Amino acid sequence: MRIALDAMGGDHAPGPIVVGAVAAARKDPGISVVLVGDKAQVEPHLAGADDVRSRIELFHCTQVVTMEDSPIMAMRKKPDNSISRSWQMLAEKKVDAIVSAGNTGAMVAGGLRLKLFLPHVRRPGIATVMPTLQGPIVLLDVGANVSPKAEHLFHYGLMGAIFAKRILGKENPKIGLMNIGSEEAKGHDLAKETQTLFRKSSLKDSFAGNIEGRDIHKGVCDVVVTDGFVGNVVLKLCEGLFEFIMKVTGKELMTTLQTEKHLGQVALQNLVKRYDYHETGGAPLLGIDGIAIICHGSSGERAIENALHMAAKYARARLNEMIVQEIESNPNLVNDTAEAE
Repeated sequence: MRIALDAMGGDHAPGPIVVGAVAAARKDPGISVVLVGDKAQVEPHLAGADDVRSRIELFHCTQVVTMEDSPIMAMRKKPDNSISRSWQMLAEKKVDAIVSAGNTGAMVAGGLRLKLFLPHVRRPGIATVMPTLQGPIVLLDVGANVSPKAEHLFHYGLMGAIFAKRILGKENPKIGLMNIGSEEAKGHDLAKETQTLFRKSSLKDSFAGNIEGRDIHKGVCDVVVTDGFVGNVVLKLCEGLFEFIMKVTGKELMTTLQTEKHLGQVALQNLVKRYDYHETGGAPLLGIDGIAIICHGSSGERAIENALHMAAKYARARLNEMIVQEIESNPNLVNDTAEAE
């Protein structure tokens, strides 16, 4: 399993990125990591990694797309950047997956620029797994496409349902459309057009209709579809709320459990392991011909290690093949996507 890792992407690169790669290689002997970045900056962080050095390669490039850069302009003016070089390797089938904690817009732009899409899919979407009272669900898009068309949202629902079925183990996944109310007449034109597409398609029995933000963590559906703008706001709000609750709860527990503080610490640690985004690692960009994992810019070594494990898991599970097979094995879905285009 060969994975290209953007060593220069993220707020703390390259140190924690490289350390995460080493940890992943040590934990999974089947992983080989290609560190893409400035060799002079990356190599010093490999000191002490002799035990896995044979499975960690360096691919030298001279430029970096920063978080402040305009994605499109940066891809043009900085052709030798670590994100573009990672995408090139994926397009040339030199790696099975790519992982980056760098500029999200540039990561998405890299895939769009190469048009490295799966058959019947016209816009990739970032999917993230969310915890709910009924188990994990998938939310997409959370940042790839802020101005989608109705057909793009339909594709997200389709890919999300396959992801929920094959990866999350949901037998008959239900698809919900994020809206400002559950009533069918609610929402803007995009929401109404998307509803119509679902209700006329072969996914009509799986479509649960509109859902509101407060319904997500209740687990009323297995797939939540929305545009990238709203999805990104929802995701970051949930992450911020989790951190807030953990801090408030932690303070209250430590105050209340005067003589049994270790019990409170264990409980908090268990919650963090279950729900902290660092434990997930990153989010897959669904619809790409290959595995692309997008991580938080603030990702540390643990998040990067887990993102590499996630990339390997999805590649080994042949997630993309399952998406294509499920679409093409159902003529109605092929027709639906063709009509949507």
